[in-house]
Amino acid sequence: MGLILRLLVAAGLAADAIVHWRFAPEMSFVQGGSIDGELLFRVQAAVAGVVAVVILTYATRWAYALAFLVAASAVGAIVFYYYVDVGALGPLPDMHEPVWYAEKTISLAGEGVATLAALAGFFTAARTRREADAPYAPEHASRL
Repeated sequence: MGLILRLLVAAGLAADAIVHWRFAPEMSFVQGGSIDGELLFRVQAAVAGVVAVVILTYATRWAYALAFLVAASAVGAIVFYYYVDVGALGPLPDMHEPVWYAEKTISLAGEGVATLAALAGFFTAARTRREADAPYAPEHASRL
């Protein structure tokens, strides 16, 4: 089960990274903060890609937590900026985009799958580690 969760998280983050990297040049017109849209999309793509590699390399609670934060923040941003026009937020540009297209759906689906799989992986990794660290717990006493 752990391998499946890791692959789901990595695949979802990879979809997120690919879509953001491909659309980065088209977001150069987005201005408003000290960071333009192209840079923001490139940073998101890079972070998602790096975390995908991390989750494939390490199946620990912190890796799943990191993947959850990256994926859930991306889901939150895409939904928030679809419905709300808040303008520039600090260094972030005005990312309001009330339109929907196939690539946005692919990105949201990947981020959503990665979010849910990372959450499941976080709790699975915690349970597995706890069981591994406690071989002499009372429930294992009958084996001694």
